[in-house]
Amino acid sequence: MSTREPSADVGLLTPGHAGSAAEAATGDAAFLQAMLDAEAALTRAQARLGVAPPEAAEAVDAAARADRFDVRDLALRARAGGNPVIPLVADLTALAGKSAAPYVHRGATSQDVLDTAMMLVATRTLGPVLDDLTAAAEAAGRLAAEHRGTVQAARTLTQQAVPTTFGLKAAGWQLLLTDAAERLTRVRDGLPAQLGGAAGTLAAFEADAAWPATDREQTGHASLLAATTATEWDGPTRPTADQESVVGEDAGEGTDGALREHTALPQESSTSDATRSLRLVAQYASELGLAEPLLPWHVLRTPVADLAGALAFASGALGKVAADVLVMGRTEIGELAEGTGGGSSAMPHKANPVRATLIAAAARQVPALASVLYASMAAEDERPAGAWHAEWPSLRSALRLVGGAARDAAELLADLRVDTDRMRANLAANGGLLAAEQAAVRLEPLLGRGEARRLVERVATSVGTGTEPTFEAALRAELASLDIPSTDHSAAQPPTPPAEQPSQATDPAAAAPHSGEPQRTEPNTTSSTAPSNAARSLAASADAQQPAQESGPAADAAHSGEPQNTEPNTASSTAPRNTPATGEAPSSTAPQRTPATGEAPSGAEPVGGRRPASSDLSALTDPARHLGAAFALVDRVLLARKAR
Repeated sequence: MSTREPSADVGLLTPGHAGSAAEAATGDAAFLQAMLDAEAALTRAQARLGVAPPEAAEAVDAAARADRFDVRDLALRARAGGNPVIPLVADLTALAGKSAAPYVHRGATSQDVLDTAMMLVATRTLGPVLDDLTAAAEAAGRLAAEHRGTVQAARTLTQQAVPTTFGLKAAGWQLLLTDAAERLTRVRDGLPAQLGGAAGTLAAFEADAAWPATDREQTGHASLLAATTATEWDGPTRPTADQESVVGEDAGEGTDGALREHTALPQESSTSDATRSLRLVAQYASELGLAEPLLPWHVLRTPVADLAGALAFASGALGKVAADVLVMGRTEIGELAEGTGGGSSAMPHKANPVRATLIAAAARQVPALASVLYASMAAEDERPAGAWHAEWPSLRSALRLVGGAARDAAELLADLRVDTDRMRANLAANGGLLAAEQAAVRLEPLLGRGEARRLVERVATSVGTGTEPTFEAALRAELASLDIPSTDHSAAQPPTPPAEQPSQATDPAAAAPHSGEPQRTEPNTTSSTAPSNAARSLAASADAQQPAQESGPAADAAHSGEPQNTEPNTASSTAPRNTPATGEAPSSTAPQRTPATGEAPSGAEPVGGRRPASSDLSALTDPARHLGAAFALVDRVLLARKAR
């Protein structure tokens, strides 16, 4: 058995942050040292301004070491006054010695010290947390770049929806983690010191008779020094319980915390009196490396609320990564896996996603803790009963949870295994139905929006019920049964000589293909020429054109998932523009649209070295097409990260 005290909390039930830098930076010893740092900084600030002798500051500094105090004893004695500062001040005063005793905790209140300690602990904890968040974001960025063109199924409401890329998902992770780091950095850099005295008025500091004569009026305050009496401890090294009881809210605190009783008060305060108190606040903040507060914030809890919000956001960003890994790592999906899975006490074959699990657990707890910190803003009077006290364990737990989750996320993303074969297999698992959206969009100019959607719904139903094996086969059969005026003159009939071409002004049916407007699906009874069957042309030409489409290095990159060049093509000022979603040029002289899959959105070479005709049926059913915008989004995030 360990000799450690049985009541000690060593993280047995909190494996998410056990052994983390955040756990060490938020432990009882760390909080104790932060409180001692606050006390020592106050004495140093007063010494620099001439309110305390330098020897006193040196004595307090020497005594303000956590290893000289019994943390458990302080915790038990804190029950008497409701906070640990009261017994701490008593012990620190005794350790500092008689000559320095009047300058320990001089003018401060317990909340000044504990609030400042919380800000110090948060600042120190967020350093390693931000390091881990940055490492996790960088790992996500590497995944985004590597898998920019790795096509996978996007899922909405738990079901496969449309094609996307794993690179886009990883870019989203990177963006969230970067946003979380930036928010925490802004909050950390603005965390303020707390110094206001008993009720946030700085009155005790203003009235302090120890200010140098150049900083106080020669009348009034000068006589205060002689009229001030100080009580010093005699007897044991540590004060008795009776002596401790007066170092708190009722006596001593709000003056100098060393049992110093002012027996006279000045009749008036001068402008210089107030100014010197503000100078003390500024010096105190500077000693600690914290921001100078505009006002004492005993009941103005903006710093704590801001910290709570940033921590909750960070936990959510980390939780999003974990949620995706947990879902995509399911046995039946198998697209992702942790580098080193966890074991099971009952099932030797298991490799559990432990890191993602612990991150997910943290993401569920931190928002609840943040709600406690937000609720504490509704603080009555100049020091609330309970609201302030509720913040201490809540803030510590939130810092620990986010710190542990950030550590786990950095490790998880650095070792994440991506199974691109499973991604491709899952993409085809439902017979190509993921191409339904793009097919409906591309058929809309031929059929109209409503009819195109109804046709694709019929096709999807036939695949879902097993009537047709694939979406492409079902769509081919459905289109072959329709008579639709052709929009592809080159596929349906030889070109009409220029002299015989009907005028667009007198033949609306001929004008529609060139304008890009949807045509009517009813037969044209005013024309002596029967309309060609564009639907059959789509089906018939697909097989003949498929080999050309699948050839060429660009096509290989599109289907292998390799990213293509995204640099703008500046060689020609007449580079063709992308055309509407029909896949055709809006006029007979404009170039046709290049398929989006695998190509840069800025004019890279088309698939197979040519621009496929609009009659190519595979353009409607290949789920790997039309992802050029997704590639561009990944590039955008990666470039933004570099800019930051």
